[in-house]
Amino acid sequence: MSRPKIGLALGSGGARGFSHLGVIKVFEEHNIPIDYIAGSSMGALVGSFYGAGQKVSDLYNLALNFRQKYFMDITVPKMGLIQGERIKSYIRMFTYNKNLEQFNIPVAVVATDVHNGERVIFREGDAATAVRASISIPGVFVPERVDGRLLIDGGVTDRVPISVVREMGADIIIAVDCSKFEENTDIHSIYDIIMQSIDIMQDDMTSHLVMDADFVIRPEVYEFSSRNYSNVGEIIAKGEKEAEKHIQSIKRAMKGWNE
Repeated sequence: MSRPKIGLALGSGGARGFSHLGVIKVFEEHNIPIDYIAGSSMGALVGSFYGAGQKVSDLYNLALNFRQKYFMDITVPKMGLIQGERIKSYIRMFTYNKNLEQFNIPVAVVATDVHNGERVIFREGDAATAVRASISIPGVFVPERVDGRLLIDGGVTDRVPISVVREMGADIIIAVDCSKFEENTDIHSIYDIIMQSIDIMQDDMTSHLVMDADFVIRPEVYEFSSRNYSNVGEIIAKGEKEAEKHIQSIKRAMKGWNE
């Protein structure tokens, strides 16, 4: 290949993760190829839909019409508030019922083994199962059981999976981090408490993390709650705006890669 292979590491962030779509759209507009994607939680969801072959324009429409009721199959709280079968069917539909190895773009999905704390990386097998595991927010979604392992949100162990996309073979790594936490007083339910608590903990972890990527894109989505899906249009626009700032630098890095 006469050009470098470009890898995207898409981080977790709940509703803020729709900013990933804005980044991908700008890359397409500027003809920046995407050869590999690694995603945690919402990054896994967006990355898998795109990697499976969904058009960005269709994903925009999907995101703008996204509602929490799509995945709120409430269960008796034992290991989580939401059973997760509804969103798993939703994921399966939008990944065309594919296995990960059948995707147009190679995608790695990150989850966490709740028993031993290990990071679990899916690069093959049923895409819907892998993504369902990766988005299993502790206490909110019932964990996904895969091959005897009980799996929860990938963001618990690897919020922005940079090392994963490097291992896939990327020459230039672009990380998208939408995890920054800001004060939010809109707390009304146990779901809000859990999500807010995770935001606080993961923001503290991320603040001490060295982003070992060639480019780090941080959409300014901090004002939006990770659980608020009513501002999706604004969140996507923030991703577009931040991606535009990096385009020329990325193109220069691509041009000078062989040199």
